[in-house]
Amino acid sequence: MWDRPLVQELIGNRLHMQHGPIDLVLKAWGPRREVDTAYRAASARFETVLDELVADLPELRRAMSERPEVRSPVAIRMMRGCLPFTGVYLSPMAAVAGAVADEILASMCADAALDRAFVNNGGDIAVHLAPGQSIKIGVMGDFSQSAMPVASAEIEITAAMGIRGVATSGAQGRSFSLGIADSVTVLAADAAGADAAATLVANAVNIEHPRIVRRHAHDLDPDNELGCRLVTVLVPPLAEAEIAAALQAGLALAGEFRARGLILGAALSLQGRTIALDHLPKLQPGAG
Repeated sequence: MWDRPLVQELIGNRLHMQHGPIDLVLKAWGPRREVDTAYRAASARFETVLDELVADLPELRRAMSERPEVRSPVAIRMMRGCLPFTGVYLSPMAAVAGAVADEILASMCADAALDRAFVNNGGDIAVHLAPGQSIKIGVMGDFSQSAMPVASAEIEITAAMGIRGVATSGAQGRSFSLGIADSVTVLAADAAGADAAATLVANAVNIEHPRIVRRHAHDLDPDNELGCRLVTVLVPPLAEAEIAAALQAGLALAGEFRARGLILGAALSLQGRTIALDHLPKLQPGAG
């Protein structure tokens, strides 16, 4: 169905990996020999990831409440990422991008001693930091100026924080959303968990409004696991009070997840306004 996986070098000693819908950019820091070893391991692991996911796809499209049965390592990571979020509809597909990033990063770190590394799967990022190391990540979540996002926040992550996953979801992203957030970025212990949480918080950024356009997911994509659920297609310009109400609804859920130890931070953006949980790590709204 798809061509063979593509792996190519980019400027800045990064690797680009693409296979079907999976599109990764990764980078590692450390001794040259260790970095080369990590890149070889990532390339080898990437060879079969998509085929493994396709084999598990019928189960991965089932709701978590139906207890899907999966076999592949990435699918198991997806299940584990979603498992703590009970009581609402969620399928393992909510964690697919983060789980793929986690899996590729794990292959890199298993074979090499690295100072730092990241695997970025379309904005869902798995991070490795050796003791004493840090990394800065820009949150591209502000769509108020154009169809292309600009930076709405900057995150500096240190090894001591325990953050190893950053994921973004929202109505402006690649997947469908039940909410109206332009973007919700979540920090967690791994990218799969961050991915699932970002999906749910983005769904919670919501209000009722007569000019918000929603459509049944299966009308837009017959194969989508959301089925007849209404997903957001268009959000008109909102009043300040409406923006605040929607963001606060999402922030309340993010706060609940943090209290349960499921996430470590979150930033939510809607029509030029970004708010964040008032908790370490500090998110700098509006940073370049």
